[in-house]
Amino acid sequence: MKRCLLISLLTVSTLALSQRGQEPPTAPEEPDARMPNGKSQKEEILKAEHQQNLKDATALADLAEQLKADLERNDRYILSMATLKKTDEIEKLARKIRSRLRH
Repeated sequence: MKRCLLISLLTVSTLALSQRGQEPPTAPEEPDARMPNGKSQKEEILKAEHQQNLKDATALADLAEQLKADLERNDRYILSMATLKKTDEIEKLARKIRSRLRH
């Protein structure tokens, strides 16, 4: 379980770091759509995705800490269903963050 948690966290952080160094593929130039308040629609979407990534990353870190505490508390090799559900939720959050970062 610890290995799965570490792999998930490393995957998310590696993807975030690798996205910084890559330039987005160039697409045909489209006129930048503007919102009624004059702001760029693309910029607003990116800002909203960034905020959601921060919220999901915080939730991911909280779940990881809870999972770590559950694993340390449990001295047996048998895990509860709640602990297994936490691992599923960690995986879902990591996938959501990764898909938004690939945007």
